[in-house]
Amino acid sequence: MTSDDALRSRIANNLERVRERMATAAARAGRSLESVRLLGVTKYSSLAETRVLFESGCHDLAESRPQDLWDKAKELTDPNLRWHFIGHMQRNKVRRTLPLLHLLHSLDSERLLLELESEAARVNLRLKVLLEINISGDETKTGLAPDSIEAVVEKALASPHIELCGLMGMAGLGTDNESARPYFERLRELRNKLQAKYATANLNELSMGMSGDFEAAIEAGSTMIRVGSALFE
Repeated sequence: MTSDDALRSRIANNLERVRERMATAAARAGRSLESVRLLGVTKYSSLAETRVLFESGCHDLAESRPQDLWDKAKELTDPNLRWHFIGHMQRNKVRRTLPLLHLLHSLDSERLLLELESEAARVNLRLKVLLEINISGDETKTGLAPDSIEAVVEKALASPHIELCGLMGMAGLGTDNESARPYFERLRELRNKLQAKYATANLNELSMGMSGDFEAAIEAGSTMIRVGSALFE
C-alpha cells in the first residue's frame, strides 16, 4: 500500500466511524442522521489531507484562519465543496474571505456585522451567518454574552444582505461528552427563546459539538457538528 493509499484508507475509515457515532447519537434522540451536518475541520490538516477528506464524501469543510481558507480554496475548486468559517473574523479579512463562504459561524459583534453587511452589499450577495455565543462565560473565548445578543439579532434581521440562520457555541474548557451537555442544552434553549420572540426569523441552525463531545451535542439538538481530530487521527 502506498502512502497515498494509506492516507485515503485512514481518513475514509475515520469518516465512517464518525458517521456511525453520529447515527447512534441521533437515534438516541429520536432524530435522523440526515438532520445533522458533519463539518470537517481542516485547520490543522495539510492540503492533501483536506482533499482526501472531501473526496471521501465530506463536502462541508471548516477553517478558523482566513489565510488557510484562502490557500485551500484556491486549490480545491469543486463546486460541491462548501466552506465554513468558524474562527474569529477580523474585519480587515472580510473582503477576501466573504465570497468563499457558504456559512460564517462566528458573528460576534455589531462592528463585524456592519462590515459584513457593507461588503456583502458591495458584491451583491446574501451572506448566511450564525451568532457566536460565549455560552460557557469563559473570558478567554470569543462570542457574545447570552444576555446581550438581542440588539445584534435585531440589527442582523434588519440587514438586507445578511441571513441570520441560528447560533454557534462551544462547551466550557476541560469538559467531556457528558459535562458538555448542559452548555449545549443552554444554547438550544437560548435559540428557542429567540425564535419565539422573532417569529419571522428562521433560526434553525445550531452549530455545536466537536470531536470529544459531538454525541451530547446531537442529543441536545445540534444541526451541525465541527469535527477535526476524529477525522484525521
